[in-house]
Amino acid sequence: MTASAPPWAGIGVALPSIDAFARGTPVLEVARAAERAGLDHAWVPDHLVFHRPILEATTTLAVVAGATQRIRLGFAILNPILRSPTWLAKQLSTLAALAPNRLLMGVGLGGEYEPEFRAAAVDRRQRGRRLDEVLELLPRLMGGEPVEHSGLYEVACPGLEPVAPVAPPVLVGGRGDAALRRAARFGDAWLPMWLDPEQIAECRERLAALANEHGRPAPGVALVAFINICADRAAGEAEAAELIRRQYGIPFERVARWALVGPVDAIAERLAEYREAGVDGFCLSPATPRPLEQVERIAELSA
Repeated sequence: MTASAPPWAGIGVALPSIDAFARGTPVLEVARAAERAGLDHAWVPDHLVFHRPILEATTTLAVVAGATQRIRLGFAILNPILRSPTWLAKQLSTLAALAPNRLLMGVGLGGEYEPEFRAAAVDRRQRGRRLDEVLELLPRLMGGEPVEHSGLYEVACPGLEPVAPVAPPVLVGGRGDAALRRAARFGDAWLPMWLDPEQIAECRERLAALANEHGRPAPGVALVAFINICADRAAGEAEAAELIRRQYGIPFERVARWALVGPVDAIAERLAEYREAGVDGFCLSPATPRPLEQVERIAELSA
């Protein structure tokens, strides 16, 4: 990654904070291996309750920050509406202060798993409006500004300290037009998943036009994708299918076209197509019960 590249550029790995295969969550082992291998970032998903056991995202990144030195730390993606905006701002500011210039703040709606919203006492029907409200509040709260706000959230904060020396970039997740509008309004980058290069290219044009309406530069693009680098494509697809079934409760056939499965050379060619479409960086999520094995293989993609 060059000095002029955006902070989300390059290739990173999603850490196994979801115990999809009931084998534990070797988050620190994968994070340290990713840093040794020269990967650019390490990412965690965020859920309160999910189909499989999952570690809490901000706590996980805090531990990873202390166990690594250089690698950037990303949420792919954080669901801000499950938390108090003020407490979330405090947590994120603390992470940004303790790991300067390393935090990548991916945010979004966090899926449609109804038990999660019930557990957080949040009306899922309000999630879009709530997210927009939080995205308006977070920069002010994280910047140390006194905030008095009355809306879907009630905030009366005299100002949070310390303030992180550099505000983390905001990457807005989602695939639909509402996500593009949100990224154009709030995001430094757009962070979708399950899209073709052709779809990315079309959405980038729409994103640039929407950002221009707000007088903002066009956000960059990073992509989340599931990956299984393997010699036996059929075996790799079987592992990916099992992970998708366990982790999301959906058949693999619905998302198979977007999974990166096969030998390094074939996947490198596919990533080149995404780069040509305008993708700056990749969060690659190992779709296998052996995520540590994938780290060195993923590193070959940026060699």
